[in-house]
Amino acid sequence: MAAAAAAGATPATARKALLTTTATLLSSSLARSRRSLSCSAAAASAAPRIAPQPPDLLRWVQREGGFVHPALRVVDHPEHGLGVSAAAAEGDIPPGDVLIALPGRLPLRLRRPAGAADAVLVQLAEQVPEELWAMRLGLRLLQERAKSDSFWWPYIANLPETFTVPIFFPGEDIKNLQYAPLLHQVNKRCRFLLEFEKEVKHKLGRVPLEDHPFCGQDVNSSSLGWAMSAASTRAFRLHGEIPMLLPLIDMCNHSFNPNARIVQEGNVDSPDMSVKVVAETKIDQNAAVTLNYGCYPNDFFLLDYGFVITSNSYDQVELSYDGTLLDAASMAAGVSSPNFSAPAKWQQDILSQLNLYGEGAILKVSIGGPEIVDGRLLAALRVIIAADPDAVSGHDLKTLMSLKEKAPLGPAVEASALRTVLALCTFALQHFHTKIMEDEAILKGEPPLTTELAVQFRLQKKLLLLDVIQNLSRRIKMLALDKSTV
Repeated sequence: MAAAAAAGATPATARKALLTTTATLLSSSLARSRRSLSCSAAAASAAPRIAPQPPDLLRWVQREGGFVHPALRVVDHPEHGLGVSAAAAEGDIPPGDVLIALPGRLPLRLRRPAGAADAVLVQLAEQVPEELWAMRLGLRLLQERAKSDSFWWPYIANLPETFTVPIFFPGEDIKNLQYAPLLHQVNKRCRFLLEFEKEVKHKLGRVPLEDHPFCGQDVNSSSLGWAMSAASTRAFRLHGEIPMLLPLIDMCNHSFNPNARIVQEGNVDSPDMSVKVVAETKIDQNAAVTLNYGCYPNDFFLLDYGFVITSNSYDQVELSYDGTLLDAASMAAGVSSPNFSAPAKWQQDILSQLNLYGEGAILKVSIGGPEIVDGRLLAALRVIIAADPDAVSGHDLKTLMSLKEKAPLGPAVEASALRTVLALCTFALQHFHTKIMEDEAILKGEPPLTTELAVQFRLQKKLLLLDVIQNLSRRIKMLALDKSTV
């Protein structure tokens, strides 16, 4: 973390800049012809819309050639929050019904330059790394927000004024995350926004007003952060992986067991392209319309969407494959003579195949998720602990990487490998500064929303580690029973 913070602005400086709550970027003399790009930090309650009384989004979609099922409403659902739900009086919606259909002109995406202002915008977007694609789309959104006559204003007016993604957390709630991998990503994004602000100002300082993509308005890290967050929390990547903002559709909330799905018809550049939401199952009265945003860990959902999923079966705890750490874990697990720091040549060859050794190795591994133990980590543990090339050579990597394969190198090796993972889980738990009971007590006290999100995030990581410990402990007991039976 220290090395990351040393590059460019410090995390504290970045957060301070992004937490500016009154970043008025528009002079009063221009207010009649352009819309302000000012934004706020994450609030402790539900964020207000950009416009105090925004236009009816459903009517706008219908007026512009789209379709909205007559049973749908935008309401504040008690479980899912603000989003699209089936009305109480309209009856159930059967599977296969089209819920929403958008013609090709309604999705908002980065487009081919149609003039000098668009060309400048594309040049700015090209300076954004691919991994931060949301900033590229966010620039396009910011361009439309600045216009007084934007076609998409009824949509933009309904967007939140603030977001609950961690780049807008107060400094204390950043610390409350207590999880280094996410802290690294938050600080990385904050530093990017500060640096990108400088690039944008430098580029736009030489652009004539008529070619200015933001109607002459100044743009700072706060407004850029709003735009990136708006895109990351609401965009969809469909055919061709081109991210798009889909008005109204992006108000359908997430579920791993959704009752609806998105269907794209036609190529993204085709004039007759359309995007639909279709009922996957029967949708009851008052039920929220839900889509699956993806099977991701909570890091992804909090960083890009601003929420945490409890009991997320796809959540993981990230670790680094480090020989010294693994030696310590195996010793703590009672494994004799561990040699993770100095593997034999034949073990190095297998680790290289797992991409855990040598130049260009990817050392990030994980615990949790559907696999329970990262397959590459499990294979490495089995191979190093076995210390028998003949025993290992009889198995392919797929077998060695699978926890479903019961003790491929024998119960003794398997038990030692699993006990080493238990030790890694214990080490990971020790990195959190608070205990589970303390976290639960904080949440019962109804803290501010950003505090609640940070504490819930770290609590879910701890509960995940406990679940893994219980799962692997049962497996170790079964191995002991099998051995005693034999």
